[in-house]
Amino acid sequence: MTAIYIRQLCKSYGPSVVVDDVSLEILEGELFFLLGPSGCGKTTLLRAIAGFVVPDRGEIHFGDRLMNAVPARDRGTGMVFQSYALWPHMTVAENIAFGLDVRRVPRRERDQRVADAIAQVRLTGLNRQRPAQLSGGQQQRVALARALVVRPRVLLLDEPLSNLDARLRGEMREEIRRIHEETRITTVYVTHDQKEALALADRMAVMDRGRLVQQGSPREIYLRPQSAFVAGFLGETNLLEGTVGQVEGDQVTVTTPLGTVRGTAEAGTLAPGAAALCCIRPESVRIAAAGSNGPNRFRGTVEREFFFGELRHLRVQSGGAVLLSYRFPLQKDRFEPGSSVGFAIDPADVVVVPTGSRS
Repeated sequence: MTAIYIRQLCKSYGPSVVVDDVSLEILEGELFFLLGPSGCGKTTLLRAIAGFVVPDRGEIHFGDRLMNAVPARDRGTGMVFQSYALWPHMTVAENIAFGLDVRRVPRRERDQRVADAIAQVRLTGLNRQRPAQLSGGQQQRVALARALVVRPRVLLLDEPLSNLDARLRGEMREEIRRIHEETRITTVYVTHDQKEALALADRMAVMDRGRLVQQGSPREIYLRPQSAFVAGFLGETNLLEGTVGQVEGDQVTVTTPLGTVRGTAEAGTLAPGAAALCCIRPESVRIAAAGSNGPNRFRGTVEREFFFGELRHLRVQSGGAVLLSYRFPLQKDRFEPGSSVGFAIDPADVVVVPTGSRS
């Protein structure tokens, strides 16, 4: 296990800047996620950590050791690729043993480590099967075992679950969390799947167009996004444009088409008269009884109700054609289109950011 320190890392391909001045600290034993849309630079950053990409500028340290000039084979990393990259002519055991054979590990030790890895990823009894005889989830377990069997200091996962169906993704998420808790290997996991990141990460970094735009725990980033991009990318959100009114510390009011909205902002980021965006998670919009008092109470007209199995999703029109969303349990009465509803939003659930932070 080792900590990873990335300092002002840059990588370009021709005129395209893929990684733009990224600095990052990944703690020893941490399950850390790099999250962002396709093309944001997260996989390039992961491959730079692995040694497959040479940065133009900046430094990568494993602990106190500078790794920039260290070849990939000598970095002590294990890599799991999106495509699994299994040898089709080899058995499960042979695929897992491949890295040990390259390292010329003695046969008795090799066989024991392979057996331990097979048990660790719960593939006991399948050691003689070939990849074509396995399900997608089983193939991914083989790829994971092959990375773990070499006892890496750092484990790197490049969108490992993207080729699996929804049920298998859920199962493999649990397996990856279990294995990480058992091994405590410093792990860097690249994905564009927000649910994977929220469910698994100790901490995460959100990237956009080569830059790191926010990092922290899943709860911190989901509940306190620092930009409209982060709020919109990490789950659903309602964005209300408006103008800042009063500012008292981190408490602000914003005039919006919905009305005056009270919320919270990072201290010092907004001034009266500034353009701002109110970020409101759909689950924070609650149906309120008629005549209820308090801040952020509004009325609107039901536009449509959506059925999502365990939840329903209500779209409400209020004020200047502003659309809000509301999720609620199945036990609630249905709301017919055109009906009038009152709703409330806790000011603590309204995150206000400068309009310039939209992207």
